[in-house]
Amino acid sequence: MDLVYDRRGSGEPLLLLHGIGDRWQTWAPVLDLLAAEHDVIAVDLPGFGASPPLPPGSAYDLDDFVAAVEGLCADLGVERPHVAGNSLGGMIALELGRRGSARTVTALSPAGFWNGPEIAYATAGLRFLRAVARSSPPGLAVRVLATRAGRAVMTGLIYGRPGSYDPDELMVGAAALANAPGFARTLSNGLRVRYHATISVPVTIAWGTRDRLLLPWQAARANRAVPGVRGVWLPGCGHVPMGDDPAMVAKVILEAAKL
Repeated sequence: MDLVYDRRGSGEPLLLLHGIGDRWQTWAPVLDLLAAEHDVIAVDLPGFGASPPLPPGSAYDLDDFVAAVEGLCADLGVERPHVAGNSLGGMIALELGRRGSARTVTALSPAGFWNGPEIAYATAGLRFLRAVARSSPPGLAVRVLATRAGRAVMTGLIYGRPGSYDPDELMVGAAALANAPGFARTLSNGLRVRYHATISVPVTIAWGTRDRLLLPWQAARANRAVPGVRGVWLPGCGHVPMGDDPAMVAKVILEAAKL
């Protein structure tokens, strides 16, 4: 299928995969830092951003997303890129590594290392964010997001430093979340995996210390579930850390690609 992507830079290929309800632009704060050393391809996953949804009847499970990403790489002539992913994208990145389709993996707060109550909590949080994005009168949302306190209330679940984000970009991101046709099926099927695997390529799992969606203690569970993983903390960062501290996140990804 024809996935939408942004491509820039040169060097060894580096594929970037976003989380549920997000889009490739979530990587914008780190793109140029990464493109200084890599051929960077930031992808809209199927059913999110500007990419079309999966064919009718698709499960929107891990296998569907991995197949779509592998298909894009084949179309682009990219063989075994480095892969970095956030949340859902982090779990996809891990599975690409397990299947031998990635040369290194960096997973930022990846999904899949939760227990039952934590799945329920994260699912409720994501449904809340989607409901707010779909129901808030635009004028009200603009006024709320114009203040640092308002940004903290509306986006503190996913960002560690929500007050520092641009209100206009947050509005665009909220619209993408509200209109994503893949959201409901992915939440039901793609995000209920409890992941564990032996992965033969180098794996780095980084977790934001202010992650309020996939809580930081899940990092220890991830380190046990993926033997040999390199664990890294992202101080002060939330669930989607790229805009919280672009320099630190880019450094972690670039270092991981050298392992």
